[in-house]
Amino acid sequence: MKLNLLALGAVLFMGLPAAHAQKVLKYAHFQPAKEDQPKHVAALAFKEHVEKSTNGSIKVEIYPAGQFGKDQQTMEGVKLGTLELAVAHDGAVATIYKPIGVLGIPFLYESHEHAWRVYDSKWKDEASADMVKKSGIRLLGLADNGVRHFTNSLRPIQSPADMKGMKIRIQPSPVYKALVESLGASASAIPWGELPTALQQKVVDGQENGVTNIIAASLYQSQKYATLDGHVWSIHAYMVNERFYQGLNPTEKKAVDEATAKAVAIHRKMTSDQDKNAKSILEKLGMQAYVPTPAQIGEFRKLAQPPVKEWAEKEIGKDYVDNLFKAIEANRK
Repeated sequence: MKLNLLALGAVLFMGLPAAHAQKVLKYAHFQPAKEDQPKHVAALAFKEHVEKSTNGSIKVEIYPAGQFGKDQQTMEGVKLGTLELAVAHDGAVATIYKPIGVLGIPFLYESHEHAWRVYDSKWKDEASADMVKKSGIRLLGLADNGVRHFTNSLRPIQSPADMKGMKIRIQPSPVYKALVESLGASASAIPWGELPTALQQKVVDGQENGVTNIIAASLYQSQKYATLDGHVWSIHAYMVNERFYQGLNPTEKKAVDEATAKAVAIHRKMTSDQDKNAKSILEKLGMQAYVPTPAQIGEFRKLAQPPVKEWAEKEIGKDYVDNLFKAIEANRK
C-alpha cells in the first residue's frame, strides 16, 4: 500500500505544471561587450533590473557583438521566437518591417531632444502596434544609433559636389540608397560585420555612421576624412517577440518595460554625449573632421530630403511619411 501511495504521489507530481519555471530571455545586440559601448552598458542595466524585479523568474542572457547572427538572421530570430529580444539599427529592422525606413529621411530634427520627444510620443505607440500586426514583433523603445555622418578615405567633403563618384557603404536599406545617390555618390549595401574589411580593401571609399559605431569598429583606421553633416538621426530599436511578451505575467511585463526605459535612457545619453563631442573625439583618433556651415547643410538638405521623402512616400506609404512629419511638427519647441 505504501508503495502504491508513493507511486501515485509521483504520478501526481509529474502531472503538475511547472508554474515557477524560469523563463529565459535571450537578448542580442551588435556592439562589442565593452564598457564604452552604449548598447552593452544598456543591456547590462536591463539584465540587472529584470532579474532583480522578477526575483529571478526571468533569466537574461546577453549575446553581444552579433553573436546571434547578422542583421537578417537576428531579426528573423526575433520574428520566429528563437530569440526573445534584440536591439538593432534601422537597416536591420527594415528587413522584416519596411516602414521603419521613414526614419532614414534626412535632416528631420532640430536636436537630440527633439528626436527623443518624437520617439517617446504617440507616434511610437502606433508604430509598435503596426509592427506587431505586420511582423509579430513589439517595438519597446527607440534609442540612438548616433547622428550619422559621412567618412571617406579620398578627400574632404564640404559640399555635395565633393561626393560625386565616391563609393559609399550603406546599411541594407533602400532609403539609404536613395539618400546617397541623391548626393551624387554610388551606394553599396554591406553588412556591418564586413564593413571594416571592405574599407581596408577599398571595396568602398567611405561610409556613413555615428561616432559610436566609428569607434566600435575602428573605422578611423581606414578613413581619414569625416564630414559632420548629421544627415540622419539613426536609431537603435528595442524589440521583443510578441508571443514571448504576451506570455509574461503582469510583474514580468512591468519589469521588462521598466528595464527597457532604463536601458534606452542610458543608451541615449552615452551616444549623444559622443555625438556632441564628435569633432574632438575623431580628431584625437587621427581623422580630419569638418563641420559644414548652416548654408552648406542647406545644400545637402535641398538635394537629399525631397527625393528621399518622395521615395519613402512611394515605396513605404504616404501615410507613414505624413504621420512622422506630423509628429515632428507636434514635438517642435
